[in-house]
Amino acid sequence: MSKPPRLTLPPCARAYRLRTARGEFAVHEAGPAVLPGTVLLVPGFTGSKEDFIGLLEPLAAAGRRVVAVDGRGQHESEGPRDESAYALDELARDVLAQAAAVADGGPVHLVGHSFGGLVARAAVVREPGAFASLTLMSSGPGAIAEDQQPRTKLLVAALESTGGDMPGIWQAIRAMDPEDAVPDAPALAAFLRDRWLATVPEQLIATGRALVSEPDRIDALLAAAPRLPVHVLSGEVDYAWPVTRMDDMAARLSAARTVVPGAEHSPNAEAPEATAAALHAFWSAVSGG
Repeated sequence: MSKPPRLTLPPCARAYRLRTARGEFAVHEAGPAVLPGTVLLVPGFTGSKEDFIGLLEPLAAAGRRVVAVDGRGQHESEGPRDESAYALDELARDVLAQAAAVADGGPVHLVGHSFGGLVARAAVVREPGAFASLTLMSSGPGAIAEDQQPRTKLLVAALESTGGDMPGIWQAIRAMDPEDAVPDAPALAAFLRDRWLATVPEQLIATGRALVSEPDRIDALLAAAPRLPVHVLSGEVDYAWPVTRMDDMAARLSAARTVVPGAEHSPNAEAPEATAAALHAFWSAVSGG
């Protein structure tokens, strides 16, 4: 899971609840916008809006209005105890509602991190005209790598068999993790636990299943949005989708490609300044500003 570099919002940002046609979502927004358009940031599996906190200040300083969102059933956004509510298509509809709510008559640049990339892609396939660009960050063409699937399947099975015992499963996860996976900062360790406990178990079950079963949908994306500017961004190493697989995906999409030095699966948290610079450069290139 992504570990935010800090938890305090910068002065340019605020937290609030975004009202949409599909309900309210907890968001962080930074700005004000100098350049046209809004950036919508969609987090991944076990993630939240806080995963993007390091991007807010540098993107706002570059003139971008940025909105990072907790998806349905994630962290501070409520959701039902019903797996069907978290089907990929339902989450894509949420993203479209979020985009409509933040657009304010201007373009929306969509960014999906990890599983959020699968959701973002599904939203574009459903309604390509809703977006000015798509960035797939540390996200692949389909299911995660085969050697990473057993851990996700084990988590899903544990959630199902225990009826969603989030405290008990958190303790089990921590026991399985290497020592260096536990943050040194007590506040960050407490945040990661609290975020986990606040997430709806059925959201994790449904999205975990999608992570290990999602087919390659790059052809569907190309068919739906052949002229949409696409950016594939990753770290130098990635455990969920091999970097070479993301290289191939970028080639198939004729997409811009960025590899962030020194970063792994979460360049948004591990190298936010370099990641923000790459995102800003891409949007400037495709929109002229």
